[in-house]
Amino acid sequence: MVKLFMRKVRKNIFITGPPGIGKTTLIKRLFEELKDYRPVGFYTEEIREGGVRKGFSLITLDGERGLLSHVGIKSPYRVGRYGVDVKSFEDFLDPISFADPERKLIVIDEIGKMECFSQKFRNLLKDILDSEKVLIVTVALKGGGFIDEVKKRDDVKLFTMTQGNRDALVSEILKESKPLLSVA
Repeated sequence: MVKLFMRKVRKNIFITGPPGIGKTTLIKRLFEELKDYRPVGFYTEEIREGGVRKGFSLITLDGERGLLSHVGIKSPYRVGRYGVDVKSFEDFLDPISFADPERKLIVIDEIGKMECFSQKFRNLLKDILDSEKVLIVTVALKGGGFIDEVKKRDDVKLFTMTQGNRDALVSEILKESKPLLSVA
């Protein structure tokens, strides 16, 4: 009897690395390179006031904006000095067409502690990870619980961004993702 071993397709592409290494910049570059595939998703952007980081906003790939966190937010959900507005984040997610069957590529920045306060986001991510869609996502370098759990999935290809490889990662990830998208 012949046993066939089927390798699980690693269609979920995760990018990790230390804060400030350029993961969001990489996501934006990948979005530009892959825009013909009509991706949906969002990225985060620092809110700066007087040159000082005060929080994080959210921007869909269509340009819609939302608020994730700010030093001025009073919330039981906190990361460092930032209050996280979980309701605002969940409201921001609602109109994004993640479930649209015509959309085969999802781009998200990021799976981090702030985002993981939202059960809705964690459920959405599980649905995307388990779907046929290709996911390109940044993920916190450190973090237990949900963050650690999703990084260990056998359908995840994990890239760790460093100063030395950050310029080459765009082409590496394109080489990994385009064949997945051409069959999707």
